[in-house]
Amino acid sequence: MQPLLEPGERMEEASREPSVSLRSKISTYMTMAWEAYKKKPISHWVLLFLSCAAMLVAFPASSLLSRLYYSNGGTSKWIISWVAVAGWPLTALILFPTYFFCKTFPSPLNLKLTLSYIVLGFLSAADNLMYAYAYAYLPASTAALLASSSLVFSALFGYLLVKNKLNASMINAIVIITAAMTIIALDSDSDTYGDITNSQYIIGFIWDILGSALHGLIFALSELVFVKLLGRRSFHVVLEQQLMVSLFAFIFTTIGVVVSKDFQGMKSEAKSFEGGTTSYLLVLIWGAITFQLGVLGATAVLFLSSTVLAGVLNAIRVPITSIAAVILLHDPMSGFKILSLVITFWGFGSYIYGSTSFGKDSS
Repeated sequence: MQPLLEPGERMEEASREPSVSLRSKISTYMTMAWEAYKKKPISHWVLLFLSCAAMLVAFPASSLLSRLYYSNGGTSKWIISWVAVAGWPLTALILFPTYFFCKTFPSPLNLKLTLSYIVLGFLSAADNLMYAYAYAYLPASTAALLASSSLVFSALFGYLLVKNKLNASMINAIVIITAAMTIIALDSDSDTYGDITNSQYIIGFIWDILGSALHGLIFALSELVFVKLLGRRSFHVVLEQQLMVSLFAFIFTTIGVVVSKDFQGMKSEAKSFEGGTTSYLLVLIWGAITFQLGVLGATAVLFLSSTVLAGVLNAIRVPITSIAAVILLHDPMSGFKILSLVITFWGFGSYIYGSTSFGKDSS
C-alpha cells in the first residue's frame, strides 16, 4: 500500500510527470530522425535540401517577377503564361542523364498515356493563363494567398477522383482556408493598386480562385495517371510526366501567343518597359527559370520525402511570398490581410496534421 501524499507533494509529483513525458518524446523524435538520417546516403539529403530550397526561393521569386512584369509596363497575359512553361527544357536536361546513370529506360508511350499528357498540358496552359490574369490585377501577396486555396481543391478532387481519404483535421483545414479567402474578399477596398479598378480586382480575384481550383484538379489527375496508367513511382517517371505535360502546355500556350499576335507586340512592349529592353528580357528569362526550378523542386520533394513535407513547404512559401512582396514591391498589407495570412497558415498546419495522422494509421 502506497503512502498518502500531502496536497503539496501531489502537485509537485503531477508537475514532474509532463516534463518527463516531454523529454522522452523529444528523445524519441530525435532518435527517429537520426535513424531516418542513417538509412539514406548523404547524397539523398543534399538533393532533398536543394529541392526544398528551390521550392522556397524559386516559387516566390517567380510570383514576384510575374507581378513585376505588369507593374513595370507589361500588359500581355499570354506572354506571362508562355514564360511559365518556356523553361521546360530544364526538365529534359535533368531527365536524360538519369537514363544513363541509373540505367533505366523511358516509359513506353501508349494512346491513353499520350492523351493524358495532352489533356494535362492543355489544362496547365489554361491554369497559367488564369494565374496571369490574377497577377495582372492583384498584389503579389494577395495572389499568393488566394493561390494557397489550391490545397482545398487538391483535397476535394483527390477525394472524388483518386479516393484519397479525408479526416476531421483536413476538413477543418478546408473550412479555415476558405474563411481566409473570404476575409481577403471583404478587404478589397484597401488591397488595390492605384491604377487597378474595382472591376479588374474582382476579375483577378475570380481568375485566381478558378486557377487554384484547376490546379487542384491537375494535381489529382496527375496522381490518377500514376495510379492507373504508370503503376510505378520512380524519379525518372515523375520527371517524364513533368516534361511531357510542360511540353504540351508550351505548345498550346505558344499557339495562343501566335494567334493573339503578342509575339509581335513584345518589341514595342520592351521599349516602353520601365528599365528598358534589358530589364524586360531579364524579367522574362528569370521568370521562366525560377518557375521551372520551383516545379522541379516540388517534384523532387514529393519523390524524395512525402506530400506532408511538400505541404509544409507550401505553407511556408505563402508568407515568404507575401512578406517579400510587401518589402520589394511595396504591396499593401492591411490588418485583414495579416489575419488572412495567419488563418491560412493555421489551415495548412491542420491539413498537414491530418495527413500525418493517416501516415501513422497506415504504418
